[in-house]
Amino acid sequence: MPYYYGFDWTYLVLVLPCIILSMWASSRVNSTFNKYSKQFSSRRITGAQAAQRVLAANGVSGVRIERINGSLTDHFDPRTNVIRLSDSVHDSTSVAAIGVACHEAGHAVQYAVNYAPIKLRSAIIPITNFGSKLAMPLILIGILLSALGSLSYTLVYLGIAAFGLSLVFQLVTLPVEFNASRRAMEAIDQSGLLTPQEQQGARKTLSAAAMTYVAATAVALAQLLRLIVLFGGRRRRD
Repeated sequence: MPYYYGFDWTYLVLVLPCIILSMWASSRVNSTFNKYSKQFSSRRITGAQAAQRVLAANGVSGVRIERINGSLTDHFDPRTNVIRLSDSVHDSTSVAAIGVACHEAGHAVQYAVNYAPIKLRSAIIPITNFGSKLAMPLILIGILLSALGSLSYTLVYLGIAAFGLSLVFQLVTLPVEFNASRRAMEAIDQSGLLTPQEQQGARKTLSAAAMTYVAATAVALAQLLRLIVLFGGRRRRD
């Protein structure tokens, strides 16, 4: 019973709770980062310096560290071999900044050691981007061409399958992000970048960030299930 008096209950039941989870996760990562941005490391190491030490400890060379505008815009670009740290991380000595910087350095280490999930994620990005853009047009064209019979259902199912690629991307992203955080915390501990008490703040910051990826996966799964409920059984109902 997807619709009731013109209202789409599949959205309310499947998608909306996941969107609320995503909003909560986004709010939590911001509040956690802001909280531990006010707790400064006793060693006064900046985020950029911490990232460089993680790279050196893992024998990774040739990776540049640059500043980028914004807040929480930190990322590693494998195409240019550059770690870009935001204004709130690059020169900050807070435990939150060190945690985030070491996480991004963890991604650089993943590429250096040929960590399989991150290689897989990079390989499927073009396919998943193409599939996500093609999904809804295929479904809509299939519905409009429903008078043609089997062809229309084929287009609808192809559209659902194309959308499913976005879920595949999110599922592959999860181990990549969790592994980068694990590498970050191990490097922080082994290199003595933060005291045990300070490590708690870095760990909570990275855990909050990880929840945003979990929430994104939940949203992708819910949207895929909604498409299946709405259109997957249309042929049988017709």
